[in-house]
Amino acid sequence: MLARPRNWLALVVLTSGCASGGEPEATDSLTSPVFTNPSGDESTTDVDPGATTTTGEPEPTTTATVTSDTDDPATTTSVDPTGPQTTGPDLTTSGTTGEPVDPCPRVLTVVPGDVLNVRPTPSTAMAPVGTLGDGVIVDVLAIVQGELIDGDDTWYQIAGNWPEGYVFGGFVECTQDEPPGDDGFFLPLECGTSTTITQGNNGDFSHMGNSAYAFDFSLAMGTPLVAIADGTVSSLYADVKPGDPCYDGGGQECNPYTNYVTLLHGDGTGSVYAHLSAVQVSLGQVVPRGTVVGLTGSTGWSTGPHAHVARQENCGSGFCQSIPVVFADVPGDGVPDTGEMVTSQNCP
Repeated sequence: MLARPRNWLALVVLTSGCASGGEPEATDSLTSPVFTNPSGDESTTDVDPGATTTTGEPEPTTTATVTSDTDDPATTTSVDPTGPQTTGPDLTTSGTTGEPVDPCPRVLTVVPGDVLNVRPTPSTAMAPVGTLGDGVIVDVLAIVQGELIDGDDTWYQIAGNWPEGYVFGGFVECTQDEPPGDDGFFLPLECGTSTTITQGNNGDFSHMGNSAYAFDFSLAMGTPLVAIADGTVSSLYADVKPGDPCYDGGGQECNPYTNYVTLLHGDGTGSVYAHLSAVQVSLGQVVPRGTVVGLTGSTGWSTGPHAHVARQENCGSGFCQSIPVVFADVPGDGVPDTGEMVTSQNCP
């Protein structure tokens, strides 16, 4: 089902910048199918497009290292209080077998520059349970009747990291395409998490030299960061604690005091996750893709909570030369730019 133009598209809140201090902020209405508050905090403010969060290239002085030989409800109609009313999809038949073929096994989100709310019921009456970015493909569990919006009451129950999740049909279209496979590298965010890149590759503040291919993700304090691919913890630093001088960030003098984790991957490359408020893995631990390695923070040279993540060479220490990475769950060329919103499909 193709998404049709809506005269109420004012419900869509465009996100054009990064919040000060590395935390995404946006306006959002609980009655909108579109949700632009990845942190989940219902109290939001307008985004300040003039503020960005940046990071230096920290070089902690103390590391532990493992080396490797390999490199409004009133508008709701047709909603059954005991549960959504499933409407049978128009099934077609296939060739000579006569077996039914599901015409809508998956949906593709169509919300350029925004994210789409996932609701616990087919209605805007309740707070979102998640979000999906533009161009994300998810499996359809059922097509149901829900809240009537501009003459359309079609909602899709979708698979995901929630007990039940529904999206409004006006911002998705049916597709036979498959989501990204398990191979390659994925965003360092839990499945379904959306946020903005505050500094991409070759950033003019600090992403140059060793950090030329790094990414800064605008994330609230304590957001889980996950492995971008299967790996083994090769080094970490977790000595900076609440109350320490560089725990809440600082200038270049705080460069050596950045909590971080590095992983060594099967292809001989590594990845680094920096400015953590807490490290949640141990040295030598095998970490499957999508596993939490730490929580975001602002330790070290930092102007606010965010995450600094990069794929890098394996040099046997915490911070090595960064190298290009293509994320399987980023549409287009797989390399997000500064200011771009991304949504993780790093779903173990």
